[in-house]
Amino acid sequence: MNLPVRMLVVWCPDWPAVAAGLAAAVPAHLPAAVFSANRVVACSAPARAAGVRRGMRRRDAQSRCPELTVFATDEGRDARLFEPVAAAVEELAVGVEVVRPGLLAVPVDGAAGYFGGEQALAELLMDQVSGRAGVECQIGVADGLFGATLAAHRSAIVDRGSTKDFLAPLGITELDQPESDRAELVDLLRRLGLRTLGAFAALTERDVVSRFGNPGLLAHRLAGGLSERPPHRRRPPPELSVPKEFDPPLDRVDAAAFMARTLAERFHAGLAAHGLACTRLGIYATTENGEELSRVWRCAEPLTPQGIADRVRWQFEGWLRADVRDRPTAGVARLRLEPEETVEGNSLQLGLWRGGAHGMSDEQDERAGRALVRVQGLLGPESVFTAVLDGGRGPAERVRLVPWGDQREATSPPETAWPGRLPQPSPATVFAEPVPARVKDAAGEEVSLTRRRELTAPPSVVALPGTKPRQVLDWAGPWVVEPRWGGTGSQVRIQVLLAGEPALAVLLTRTDEKWTVEGMYD
Repeated sequence: MNLPVRMLVVWCPDWPAVAAGLAAAVPAHLPAAVFSANRVVACSAPARAAGVRRGMRRRDAQSRCPELTVFATDEGRDARLFEPVAAAVEELAVGVEVVRPGLLAVPVDGAAGYFGGEQALAELLMDQVSGRAGVECQIGVADGLFGATLAAHRSAIVDRGSTKDFLAPLGITELDQPESDRAELVDLLRRLGLRTLGAFAALTERDVVSRFGNPGLLAHRLAGGLSERPPHRRRPPPELSVPKEFDPPLDRVDAAAFMARTLAERFHAGLAAHGLACTRLGIYATTENGEELSRVWRCAEPLTPQGIADRVRWQFEGWLRADVRDRPTAGVARLRLEPEETVEGNSLQLGLWRGGAHGMSDEQDERAGRALVRVQGLLGPESVFTAVLDGGRGPAERVRLVPWGDQREATSPPETAWPGRLPQPSPATVFAEPVPARVKDAAGEEVSLTRRRELTAPPSVVALPGTKPRQVLDWAGPWVVEPRWGGTGSQVRIQVLLAGEPALAVLLTRTDEKWTVEGMYD
């Protein structure tokens, strides 16, 4: 069994709200909240005491707390103001890793031995952060980053080897930490009756993998107090580090943000070429005056190019916009990105497919792409399809399934005229095999077609398999579809609204002297 490293986590609660208050010089005793898309993403303790909660709409939050100070999200601000916290911890402990602004981790064994134990180190660090950075923090110690993070939320020091017992009674929602992308998994586990981490950890790995796949296995390891990732890690080759020199030296954050994108793409592409992805990113810089700057960022999931660029930009925010006493005396002349820790990156090798999938526009698209590639790797290249809207008359003809990775281009122009095409909207459900139906007129006779391909009588009753005949409330059509070249006969389609609770709208097709249900409308 791969036992996780003993970790100490420093957590600054409500950091986006705290950082916004510090930047705007708002006193800490006043209620404040940070909003994104008109919803609360973080709020201070006084705001929570007044009833403000995460996810609440701005109007609701201000109705509960009229004196609420409102801030917009600013990741650069959060990272810039968290740099003094990281620097304060780094004065007493080596190996500081920033997980995200507001949360950092450090291996505890060395520093704890030097300062007389974990409890003494935790107390010393709280005083250090408060004195040097002027903010309050909570500290937790446990085996592994996940356990230590939850311990920090509770200001707890968990005995060595007892992390699994500490985690067992905690709610399953604790798995959905920021940037973990486990909201759907957690929701599924809750609906299956697994309400605690202990209940989830009690399942066998075989059952977890067969039901939830690799993401479920990783979450299962965390719930059981094991290491964050399986132990099969590879030491990255030295040539995978990406250096960059600047002339003139880099002394503006906007220029650093522009540079970060290009550098991140190079860094990510180099790792992907070796089948690797980065989970701990080292950012090392040298100023024009020879000052050495460094910071390591840890991420729960393998970093994408956008994630790498964000962390480089955040770090430059911290270096170049820090207080005068902490700011470098000159611009950055040399920068190096170093993969401090890597994992197998086969789930991220989307460069093979991007040319045939219109590219990946953002991180959500990339996560979806990784999932499709994983399924395709398990089931074969012809097992995963995406839909392309193509030309045609019927609803089934207009949707063409393309294997994931192939060119997603229309073979027939959908915008050109197609005689006999149905008007909008299209049926919500289109049957792979048409369902037989009986269509009768008011006299009880079957509705058929005349030589001019018109209905012999208006439809009055429609009988579907396994249901009682339904009265026709309204209908539209017919739409005549001429046969394809070399074909025989023709099709006629009608739309019918059937009585019932609820009413049912269907698309009926007359082909070869019989009626079938081609689709159903919502």
